[in-house]
Amino acid sequence: MSKIVLSASSRVGCVRSNNEDMILANDSFVRSDVLQTELMTENRDRFVVAVADGMGGHNAGEVASEMTLANLRYYVNDLPQGMTSIELEEAILEWFHSINNTVNSHGQVNKEQANMGTTLVAILYYQNKYYWMSCGDSRLYRLRDGKMEQLTTDHSLNTLSGQTKHSNVITNCIGAGCTHAYLDLMDMTEDVLPGDAYLLCSDGLNDMVPDVDIERLLTEKVTANALCEAAIEAGGYDNVSACVLYFE
Repeated sequence: MSKIVLSASSRVGCVRSNNEDMILANDSFVRSDVLQTELMTENRDRFVVAVADGMGGHNAGEVASEMTLANLRYYVNDLPQGMTSIELEEAILEWFHSINNTVNSHGQVNKEQANMGTTLVAILYYQNKYYWMSCGDSRLYRLRDGKMEQLTTDHSLNTLSGQTKHSNVITNCIGAGCTHAYLDLMDMTEDVLPGDAYLLCSDGLNDMVPDVDIERLLTEKVTANALCEAAIEAGGYDNVSACVLYFE
């Protein structure tokens, strides 16, 4: 059994006029809002937490992020019981290609939402196993014994060129006309330990707050909203979203 203290925050920032980010925290959607709750794994056989950073003109990014997370919540809740790890991973990849086609098709039919898309980073718990998934440049970090590590790889131009600095030019996402989208999917069950903290965030956080400062704040066990506040105080050039899970 695990007790997980979860907080989520999604803020518009100081420059943008609308918030294209969205967070899914179990059965709750968070946009321009905050959430704090606890999850007990003994009381449930599944849950998913995810951050989606939408993109596209005329507010279409917020449509893409909401479509993706709403679809993901429905799909996870509808998964049958008793699936093996291989069956689950195959099902998640099938869902991913389906939602990519759905978002692309929606953008083609609605011209004002053409080329809308979204990133996705998520942690899925299913029948005593944990998985993470990633598409785009939204990140998953783990804090263990005071040291923070990025578990996901940015699907960005700088990653392709071997540079470590974050690039706003992404090479993979859901929708946005991306017909060859792919999903990084990893079984992390054996690597989840009591005392760990996991952070899912949009690039509005890591672009504004250096990793060393994020590490310090997570060590102090701050909430997701405190992390978003740090990004806003640093300038808040983008929407900023964070979801933090403390494993007690």
